[in-house]
Amino acid sequence: MSLEKHDLIHELPASKEAIHLLKTSSHHFAKLFDEYHEVDHEVHRIESGAENTSDEYIETLKKKRLNLKDQLFSMIREYEASTAS
Repeated sequence: MSLEKHDLIHELPASKEAIHLLKTSSHHFAKLFDEYHEVDHEVHRIESGAENTSDEYIETLKKKRLNLKDQLFSMIREYEASTAS
Protein backbone atom coordinates (compact mmCIF):
# COMPACT_ATOMS: atom_id res chain seq x y z
CA MET A 1 0.00 0.00 0.00
CA SER A 2 1.32 3.42 -0.97
CA LEU A 3 1.26 5.89 1.88
CA GLU A 4 0.36 9.40 0.85
CA LYS A 5 0.85 12.51 2.92
CA HIS A 6 -2.14 14.81 2.96
CA ASP A 7 -0.49 18.10 3.89
CA LEU A 8 -2.31 21.17 2.61
CA ILE A 9 0.65 22.65 0.73
CA HIS A 10 0.96 19.41 -1.26
CA GLU A 11 -2.76 19.31 -1.99
CA LEU A 12 -3.12 23.03 -2.76
CA PRO A 13 0.23 24.22 -4.14
CA ALA A 14 -1.39 27.22 -5.84
CA SER A 15 -2.71 28.36 -2.44
CA LYS A 16 0.66 28.30 -0.66
CA GLU A 17 0.71 32.08 -0.18
CA ALA A 18 -2.90 32.20 1.03
CA ILE A 19 -2.21 29.41 3.52
CA HIS A 20 0.83 31.25 4.87
CA LEU A 21 -1.07 34.53 5.19
CA LEU A 22 -4.01 32.86 6.90
CA LYS A 23 -1.70 31.02 9.33
CA THR A 24 -0.12 34.32 10.36
CA SER A 25 -3.27 36.46 10.43
CA SER A 26 -6.01 34.12 11.71
CA HIS A 27 -5.64 32.42 15.06
CA HIS A 28 -8.59 30.15 14.23
CA PHE A 29 -7.07 29.07 10.91
CA ALA A 30 -3.66 28.48 12.55
CA LYS A 31 -5.26 26.34 15.27
CA LEU A 32 -7.19 24.23 12.74
CA PHE A 33 -4.08 23.98 10.54
CA ASP A 34 -1.98 22.67 13.44
CA GLU A 35 -4.70 20.24 14.53
CA TYR A 36 -5.07 18.98 10.95
CA HIS A 37 -1.35 18.30 10.66
CA GLU A 38 -1.22 16.54 14.04
CA VAL A 39 -4.07 14.23 13.00
CA ASP A 40 -2.54 13.67 9.55
CA HIS A 41 0.80 12.80 11.12
CA GLU A 42 -0.87 10.32 13.49
CA VAL A 43 -2.77 8.68 10.60
CA HIS A 44 0.47 8.42 8.63
CA ARG A 45 2.31 6.81 11.59
CA ILE A 46 -0.47 4.24 12.01
CA GLU A 47 -0.67 3.47 8.29
CA SER A 48 3.11 3.08 8.07
CA GLY A 49 3.03 0.48 10.86
CA ALA A 50 4.87 2.63 13.42
CA GLU A 51 1.83 2.40 15.69
CA ASN A 52 -0.90 -0.19 16.09
CA THR A 53 -4.51 0.65 16.73
CA SER A 54 -8.02 -0.51 15.99
CA ASP A 55 -9.64 -0.04 12.60
CA GLU A 56 -12.37 1.97 14.31
CA TYR A 57 -9.83 4.42 15.76
CA ILE A 58 -8.04 4.98 12.44
CA GLU A 59 -11.38 5.55 10.71
CA THR A 60 -12.34 8.09 13.38
CA LEU A 61 -9.03 9.88 12.81
CA LYS A 62 -9.53 9.90 9.06
CA LYS A 63 -13.01 11.39 9.46
CA LYS A 64 -11.62 14.05 11.79
CA ARG A 65 -8.86 14.83 9.28
CA LEU A 66 -11.41 15.16 6.47
CA ASN A 67 -13.62 17.46 8.55
CA LEU A 68 -10.64 19.69 9.40
CA LYS A 69 -9.52 19.71 5.77
CA ASP A 70 -13.00 20.75 4.63
CA GLN A 71 -13.00 23.65 7.10
CA LEU A 72 -9.52 24.75 6.06
CA PHE A 73 -10.27 24.47 2.33
CA SER A 74 -13.40 26.57 2.83
CA MET A 75 -11.43 29.26 4.67
CA ILE A 76 -8.72 29.26 1.98
CA ARG A 77 -11.23 29.53 -0.86
CA GLU A 78 -13.12 32.29 0.94
CA TYR A 79 -9.87 34.21 1.51
CA GLU A 80 -8.78 33.77 -2.11
CA ALA A 81 -12.18 34.90 -3.40
CA SER A 82 -12.04 38.02 -1.20
CA THR A 83 -8.59 38.99 -2.48
CA ALA A 84 -9.19 38.23 -6.16
CA SER A 85 -9.72 41.43 -8.07
